[in-house]
Amino acid sequence: MKIVVLAGGLSPERNVSLSSGSKIAGALRGLGHKAALVDMYFGLEDYPGLTGEGLYAASFPERWQKVAREAPDLEQVKASRQWAGKGDFGPGVLELCQGADIVFLALHGQCGEDGRVQAAFDLLGIPYTGSGYLASAMAMDKDLTKKLVAGRVNTPAWSFAAYSEKDVDSLTSRTAVPCVVKPVDSGSSIGVSIVCDKKELRTALMKGLRHGGRCVLETYVKGREIQVGILDGKALPPIEIIPKEGFYDYENKYQPGAALEVCPAEITPEQTKEVSHLAEAVFEILGLAVYSRADFILDEAGKFWFLEINTLPGMTPTSLMPQEAAAAGINYAELCQHIMDSSLALRG
Repeated sequence: MKIVVLAGGLSPERNVSLSSGSKIAGALRGLGHKAALVDMYFGLEDYPGLTGEGLYAASFPERWQKVAREAPDLEQVKASRQWAGKGDFGPGVLELCQGADIVFLALHGQCGEDGRVQAAFDLLGIPYTGSGYLASAMAMDKDLTKKLVAGRVNTPAWSFAAYSEKDVDSLTSRTAVPCVVKPVDSGSSIGVSIVCDKKELRTALMKGLRHGGRCVLETYVKGREIQVGILDGKALPPIEIIPKEGFYDYENKYQPGAALEVCPAEITPEQTKEVSHLAEAVFEILGLAVYSRADFILDEAGKFWFLEINTLPGMTPTSLMPQEAAAAGINYAELCQHIMDSSLALRG
């Protein structure tokens, strides 16, 4: 098949996405497919002089394969695009996608995981991997997700705040600590802060302004981090994440050796069954399709708390979904093929 692996884009998670895309495209080529890896925002700028079939054999820039310790400066990214056109689709991207058998979405975050790209592809008749536009949009919004699933699964108490700098002091005074401050529509733990006192809370809220000033303020639950991949609506073996320092933030997610990852998680068979059912329930409630990954905390009393769900889980060398699939006997390339097959059956 001819496959466009769409990565990058204009999101704080673009570097993670490019790493996912590089590994996916390499795996697909290893399976005998023609796979073109394209940065959604820069388009064909990355391949000067190449068009058509040449893109399906082009080598990938080495800088795309590793994730830097810090998220990119998006203003610098915007300034570096040579093309004068507007919008998030770079030159030649849509035309290339329209000529492919399927687009493998390796996008993460607001650009590609929030339903807008999926909606555009639906209108253009372009088959793509993963959930549809509406489910993607709902799952990307942490506040809406929690509202939808709260009747079926335990989720920490939370409030949503859309605020400006003038609101920070009053929001700080009325919010109980300890709590977790997280952007309502971001991933990879970008902008997430665990705060223990009011001073830390104020600092976290000021930091949140850099991510749009739209945050979920969630009661902090101490416990073990358990994450569950879902493939075709069925849970994969859960994985436990044990950061060597701090919590499972952006750096600990993508720097090799920064966290201990235990898969299958060392929890009881009854707990495995319970958290699997909870993950599958969230997947079903939101109307998700093909694959995703749900995040939980297992507290000291043995109770699971749902945090969020990711509709396009990372596929980098350190990502969790491939590790869970491997524990179920599905290697990386087989996982990529399975995702494509299920997606084509859904909308091909």
